[in-house]
Amino acid sequence: MHYFSKSGDMSFEDAVAATTEALKRHHFVILAEIDLRKAFSRYLAVDFRPYLILSACSPQLAHRAIQADNEIGSVLPCNVVVQQHRSGRVEISAADPAAMIGTINHVDLIWISRELRTLVQQVIDEVESWPKSGNALRKEDRELAHAA
Repeated sequence: MHYFSKSGDMSFEDAVAATTEALKRHHFVILAEIDLRKAFSRYLAVDFRPYLILSACSPQLAHRAIQADNEIGSVLPCNVVVQQHRSGRVEISAADPAAMIGTINHVDLIWISRELRTLVQQVIDEVESWPKSGNALRKEDRELAHAA
């Protein structure tokens, strides 16, 4: 599977916060947070490293995709994974929507998957440039927060 991935030395909590904020800035809605560490602990009695799946959706693109092909919902939403490896490094990754959806022979879906690919890549790239520690906001983010 083709996917986008970045890793760094930020804390797991900072990576989750940075990823969530980057998704919101690009007009994604987080529909669910799936905490596999908690699930594995509860259902398997296994101690697992931090591993969170953010099920995100771009409502505008999802609506357009479903209008083009009502079966496309089986590959929606876009899952973004934030995980901490045993080494302590944190990785943010997401499947390439163009690789998943773009294989469907429908011109509208191909264009939508390319738009979604650009947004997902921007989200992953933004997380990489997030502050390395603490929950400090960049100047632009502070200005957006005060304007809201």
